[in-house]
Amino acid sequence: MQMVVDSLRKKGKIYKKMQELPPSELGIRNKIKIYKATDTLGYFWAIFAVSQKSRLLMKDVYKFEEIYAKLIIYYDHNFKHKVLFIDAPLCSKAQKAFKEQGWKIN
Repeated sequence: MQMVVDSLRKKGKIYKKMQELPPSELGIRNKIKIYKATDTLGYFWAIFAVSQKSRLLMKDVYKFEEIYAKLIIYYDHNFKHKVLFIDAPLCSKAQKAFKEQGWKIN
């Protein structure tokens, strides 16, 4: 979590509250870290951190949208911002699809 907080702090994002949600609570078997954060203005952020070696493709865009939909149902509210932290290379079509869906990629 410290890596996520540090990289967001460098961009000027400060949070009042940040908690990690285990993927098993959403019924997900992927190796992903999911965080729910509240910024100083009271907006909710959904933050996903993924560490993998293979390239993220279009199928991964749909996978993350499904996880985000489960997160909305789990917390019973929408999130103002969606952020994705990835270590892997990103396919150009997937990057465009993430941008169209409103994701911020770091």
